[in-house]
Amino acid sequence: MESVNTTSDRPCDPRCLVKSEAGISEGNVGQGVVDFPVAVVLPAAGSGERMGLSTPKQFCTFLNRPLISFTIETFERIPWIETIVVVVAKESHDQMLHIIDRFHHTKVKVVEGGATRHRSIFNGLQAFSESMEGPSSLPRPKVVIIHDAVRPFVEEDFLLKITLAAKEQGASGAIRPLVSTVIATTSEGYLDHSLERTKYRASEMPQGFLYDIIFQAYQRCSEFDFEFGTECLHLALQYSGTNAKLIEGPQTLWKVTYKRDLAAAECVIKETLSLSACLISGTMAETVELASKLQKNLAAHSMTLDLHPFVKGNDELLSKTRNFIQISARRESLSEITEMVKVLEEMNQALLYPVVIIWVHLCMSEEPFHRQNPDELSSIMDLSMKAKQRNVLLYGIEVIHSKIPELWERSVERLSEITAALIRDRNPAFTGQLLQA
Repeated sequence: MESVNTTSDRPCDPRCLVKSEAGISEGNVGQGVVDFPVAVVLPAAGSGERMGLSTPKQFCTFLNRPLISFTIETFERIPWIETIVVVVAKESHDQMLHIIDRFHHTKVKVVEGGATRHRSIFNGLQAFSESMEGPSSLPRPKVVIIHDAVRPFVEEDFLLKITLAAKEQGASGAIRPLVSTVIATTSEGYLDHSLERTKYRASEMPQGFLYDIIFQAYQRCSEFDFEFGTECLHLALQYSGTNAKLIEGPQTLWKVTYKRDLAAAECVIKETLSLSACLISGTMAETVELASKLQKNLAAHSMTLDLHPFVKGNDELLSKTRNFIQISARRESLSEITEMVKVLEEMNQALLYPVVIIWVHLCMSEEPFHRQNPDELSSIMDLSMKAKQRNVLLYGIEVIHSKIPELWERSVERLSEITAALIRDRNPAFTGQLLQA
């Protein structure tokens, strides 16, 4: 079990950085508005049968992290959310504690789940009940948000709407327009009738409740509800007389259900991580020129590059960036890369997301670098192997500074394409290689 704190020394979520670039101050949306305690219950005790894998989907891994860790981070980064209760199956309890420890989740308490979804949610709500005694009990929140552990993409502004509506109305929930027409069939497998799609909505997560209302509803609900029910809003209406305020949510509220959804979630995060990079040019005229050309070319790939002559000693810059491109014409620059990897490890910058470092060697002669310095290739490979263990992906690209303008422009364009692909794909299989542009 982890202690419940509200601060963390972990690096920012990249999704926050995207919002900051858009002029939205992530983390301050609810400041001064939410002046009451808010908690979250994440039911995560399911087996994920539809996924078709032996591992429950909430524990499936991509980018070196289980899916549930991404969902926890979504709520943990919001300062006005105080506690996150994660409800897992008994056999997954130790695994969940390991995830909390490894990824430094600080607001989480783990609770054992039940045989069905509603039983698991009720177990999570009971963690705040006054009937709980001893150090395991948690302060009772004013509002509790119930969310699926396999829906990692929900932003603070929408959570704020759900929370405030729950406080005012007693219950609130996300909805989305139906994508397909819903039909009823006969017992023989023929069409009985269809519903008018414009009159109906799909119920989604998150859902928010006054704690007393939803806890009372679960105390009063029937065994049939516990066994076969799926809708928390219905329980609040039926057993507490509270009609929920429905709020249309964004497209990002989708749920990871099938294997293809895991790939889609990975793509969403990779795309977000690849929106910006730090370009380290050095001070040599040729490397500065190449950096300027690379900056212009990568803009066509929807990537923003911040240009700096060097980053040594600039820990603030290192803490805000997950992509680095260092251009150098000197062999000694590998030692600078080594120092950068060390600093990133000390800062825990690669704890939650893989960091990419691309070392671009500008070869001023027609003789390729790897022919002049064959021993350097092994040095690059050794360094990349050590870096990969720290979740830092190190790639090398060699570009020859041709005196023929057409060849030089072609090399720069190819360098841009390779760089964009490496940052976007984050494929560990290509680390330690010295690619040719």
